[in-house]
Amino acid sequence: MASNLMETAQGYLQQGVDIAQNWLLTPAAWSQFAILILAYGAAVLANRIITPKIKAVLEPAEDATSIIAKARRFVLIFLPLLLPLLAYGLTAIGEQVTRSLFGSGAVIAFGKRVFLFLAARALANKIIQEPFLRTLAKYILVPLAGLYALGILDDVSAFLNETQVNLGNIQFSVMSIVRGLIAGSLLFWAGTWSNSHTATYIDKQPMRPAIRQLSAKAAEAMIFGVAFLLLMNIMGISLSSLAIIGGAVGVGLGFGLQKIASNFISGVILLLEGQATVGDYVELDGGEAGKIIKMTARATILETFDGRWIVVPNEDFITTRVVNYSDSGSANRLEVEFSVSYDTDINKIPDLISKAVAAHPGVLSEPEEPDVELRGFGESGIDFGVEFWVEGLDDGKNKYSSDVLFLIWNALKAEGIEIPYPRRVIEMRSGDDGKLSEA
Repeated sequence: MASNLMETAQGYLQQGVDIAQNWLLTPAAWSQFAILILAYGAAVLANRIITPKIKAVLEPAEDATSIIAKARRFVLIFLPLLLPLLAYGLTAIGEQVTRSLFGSGAVIAFGKRVFLFLAARALANKIIQEPFLRTLAKYILVPLAGLYALGILDDVSAFLNETQVNLGNIQFSVMSIVRGLIAGSLLFWAGTWSNSHTATYIDKQPMRPAIRQLSAKAAEAMIFGVAFLLLMNIMGISLSSLAIIGGAVGVGLGFGLQKIASNFISGVILLLEGQATVGDYVELDGGEAGKIIKMTARATILETFDGRWIVVPNEDFITTRVVNYSDSGSANRLEVEFSVSYDTDINKIPDLISKAVAAHPGVLSEPEEPDVELRGFGESGIDFGVEFWVEGLDDGKNKYSSDVLFLIWNALKAEGIEIPYPRRVIEMRSGDDGKLSEA
């Protein structure tokens, strides 16, 4: 193998030496070199004249944000390609002239390919800004253009096609692997870019959050599914054989991944029904409670008020009882208890406390205004409870119970009503006469 490579390399070296001698010793080659120099000089002169005029016509105002302005800026990005492409075009004209006069144009054809190589370098170094595409251009496009400029691209391609890699009963050529890596990288980038823009478009559509998220997931699966099928086709892998292998693997995985499949289907049902979606505060039978911050294919992530994350399998939302405190369009009723002393005129309490609680900006008047109820006669005082409706939960950023207790305290103090505290009567019996005394 090594000896074959050495012989091939020596053959290319000798061929290059012969070509160089032929170019340096024949008048036809000299004329072609002269045409190359003239074509490049004319391209430089034309570039200096044309480029400022193109900028003057296309360059928009700095603060312009319209679609036309963006399109004009996009066209201006490709100005570095003007010089090598002008040189390429003028050289192509010169090639036709030399072939008609001398019957050959190898030198000028080589120069034309060099100008195309310079265009590829300009594209990779000055035009492409996206990091991933720029890397591909530098390490794939530019080397390919270099091989094409040297005239050995076809030979390298043939060598890679003839070199085979065996994986069991499956045989690949090195060219198919290289082609698959390049195509896979481009398809993955294109899929990621398309998925991002599709998700942004779906987010702007007027639909329920659950349907929006399901649509985004379906679009993502479709985009990458199409990319996978295209990659298999590019690599020359038969989809029928892939289907047979996939079916066998699917049967085996089906028994081991039942829970994952169940959670996936449960997630789809959750998204379609919309009974629990991102942003809702839910509580499950198992005690898990928190705000839904993300719904994945396998699980739903809850965030508690203390910042912890709870990963709950989607199946639990289907098979257990779930309390949703944030169902769209509904409010929550809260209750706060308090007591007053037995010396209080309790007939004044309902109206006094209802007005005080209603003054809170977070307390709703619908479906009911604050309602004060007499709950019982306790050991130390008379027990009351006030019920009120709010939008939200009594935790996190909302401290409804605390605020309402402050309002009750201030309202009672303003009216001189005492809030009772526990009192105890202690009986003391003397040892001599057995008389009782109280302390």
